[in-house]
Amino acid sequence: MKGFARAQDTPHPIVALMLLVVLIVAGMCIGFFVAMLLIGAVYGTQVLMRITGIIAAPQTTPEGWGILMIMQGVPLLFGFGGGALALLRLPAFRHDASANLALRPATAPWLLAAMALIIVSVPAMSVLIAWNADLHLPPALYSWERAARLYEDQAQTLTTFLTRFNTPSRFLVALIVVAVIPAIAEELTFRGVVLRQLARWTHSVHWGVWLSAIVFSAIHVQFFGFFPRMLLGVVLGYLFAWSGNIRVSMAAHFAQNAFQLLLIYLQQRGAISFDADSNESLPWHWALLSLLLTAGLLYWFYQQRYVAPIEAHTLTARGVQVRAETPAAVPPVAGHTLTGHGVEAPDSPKA
Repeated sequence: MKGFARAQDTPHPIVALMLLVVLIVAGMCIGFFVAMLLIGAVYGTQVLMRITGIIAAPQTTPEGWGILMIMQGVPLLFGFGGGALALLRLPAFRHDASANLALRPATAPWLLAAMALIIVSVPAMSVLIAWNADLHLPPALYSWERAARLYEDQAQTLTTFLTRFNTPSRFLVALIVVAVIPAIAEELTFRGVVLRQLARWTHSVHWGVWLSAIVFSAIHVQFFGFFPRMLLGVVLGYLFAWSGNIRVSMAAHFAQNAFQLLLIYLQQRGAISFDADSNESLPWHWALLSLLLTAGLLYWFYQQRYVAPIEAHTLTARGVQVRAETPAAVPPVAGHTLTGHGVEAPDSPKA
């Protein structure tokens, strides 16, 4: 599997990635400013004056939950989503983006199958989640492991607060902030830009998928959830590469976050007893069935994969002609032979 098509005037991948980082930081700054404006408009200037204390202890104020949602969603949308779109709108990348973000339409079977893939993989993924959560580093790195666990425990406390859905409206807000916005913003950045640039740099889509998945997981700064998130990034990367449309990986990313939120919401409503926040693995027979279904869906995606057209140059009596072909089904070429008498058609008499 070769890399994505690249226009001759497209900047080097390293330049593109460095520019992406600058645009993400700029977008985050704009996003924080917009978030402050929204908080002031929704909760009033008096709350805005106490914003630092509210963010430090959101559980102590009735406005804390809504303020944290705004502070999480808006900067992410402007930073990762806006930064990636800004890069792709630059003249040097505009043709490149239109050629590779949506090579073919995102049909309903692809979108539904991508979402189903994520959901059926949950039991199998729980095994990897449990293993990574109990992972211990060598004794020489004990202090680092302890600090990492402390940091992630604090982050989990905040996550538990944000996923406390007292009303259905809170669940809908969380669905937008935790599922919709990351699906759009993070896919544009990590699959739409990072994966493609790394694939061009390494001349391999496979390297692009795996390296971008590592970056995707590392940016979340969660060591004891690193490997499950990296594997998720790999699946999202191949969905993008095989489908030829960024909307397919967006649909899968949305399904991942939305399904987890739905399980938490149903548990809090008493509809299910399953603990969606648990790091324990599900029973082995469920995990095995999940693994088989996941493998089957991945094989279906691979069989239906999009093969980007290549330009086949044919030497004819009228000169060099360019014809678009797909490697999977290249029709026979009426071969012309270059001889000492010039270009001859296949039926031409030989000297």
